[in-house]
Amino acid sequence: MIERREIQEIADSYKPNRFHIAIFGSHSALELGMSARANGISTVLIAQKGREMVYKRNRHLYDEIILLDKFSDILNEDIQNRLRDLNSVLVPNRSFSVYVGYDGIENTFKVPIYGNRYLLRAEDRKDEKGQYYIMKKSGVRVPRKFGRPEDIDRLSIVKVQQAGNELERAFFYVRDYKDYKKQAEKYIKEGLIDEDGLKDARIEEYVLGPRFNANFHFYELGDVFGDFDFVGTSDREQVNLQGFLNLPARDQLKIDVPVVNEEIAHKGKTIRESKQQLLYETAEKLYNSKILREEYPPGIVGPIGIQGGIQYSPEDKKKLEFVVFDLSLRIPGDPAIGPTSPEMRNLSLKYGRRIEDPLDLVVMELQYAVENDRLGEVVT
Repeated sequence: MIERREIQEIADSYKPNRFHIAIFGSHSALELGMSARANGISTVLIAQKGREMVYKRNRHLYDEIILLDKFSDILNEDIQNRLRDLNSVLVPNRSFSVYVGYDGIENTFKVPIYGNRYLLRAEDRKDEKGQYYIMKKSGVRVPRKFGRPEDIDRLSIVKVQQAGNELERAFFYVRDYKDYKKQAEKYIKEGLIDEDGLKDARIEEYVLGPRFNANFHFYELGDVFGDFDFVGTSDREQVNLQGFLNLPARDQLKIDVPVVNEEIAHKGKTIRESKQQLLYETAEKLYNSKILREEYPPGIVGPIGIQGGIQYSPEDKKKLEFVVFDLSLRIPGDPAIGPTSPEMRNLSLKYGRRIEDPLDLVVMELQYAVENDRLGEVVT
């Protein structure tokens, strides 16, 4: 595994006037390009042939474009040398983790990363010490998990990796074991999931309440910016789930095709001021998590998304609780947050500079670190 000290030495050797933010060409590359450009920071985009059209149409956002045959070629020594020659710090997104792979990121990619490269693996739901382990150890409320399909005794959701699509999961809803068997057999037959995926599926209680992504930014330079900022809430729209939900219940029953939850769009949401404390309490548990700092030092750095729902507690019908389904331990990749979140105005007032998008906070901390010879402190 690459030691953090080695990466910090690389970052500390960079020249401020040559600094670039390296952007992985998928998921959130437009947002990050806009934030960097708006704050006068140079950028280098790493794109894959056949997927570069959007970025070439927005060429003004990128000083340099490195075009690869496949994304994993970013691990090639000549590409890494070029990124280091450009004095680059890469800001990771989900696509970077998926297409490059955790082993390559942890053991081969010797380019500074803003954030915690060792924590990216924890997002993997199959990992023994992944996000469910982190949340449980940090005291975050998660849905009750059923270890066996035979134990299902309430409305539950089954989360299965889609067959042939490592980026997306398929969800189906069941009320008991008989219902589980019926639906699982159907989706296997239709090719949406397979037996291997079903063995690793997570079965958990269905949270009956509004769901959304609660987005935060965690700072490494705490003496300058404090611990973290709340940046807003949003939700995702998925194919083909959203189409089903747009129909009356009687018409939903007429459609005999599997529900697929593939993220396709986003929409902004707000949450009542009196209920925001629920979100802050969860973020504080993660920020102060002993397990994160000890097992994944230096803990969370940069933007994260906390996906969950608010429901009345099954144990206390008068108590609302924020139940977390999923952690995005890197850029959440939701362009709806900036334009729809009232927090952007709040953060602009707090920092005395224009904040229009959560990724402006990434640029803000990086910019401060570069200008004050502290870049090594914010990278791994």
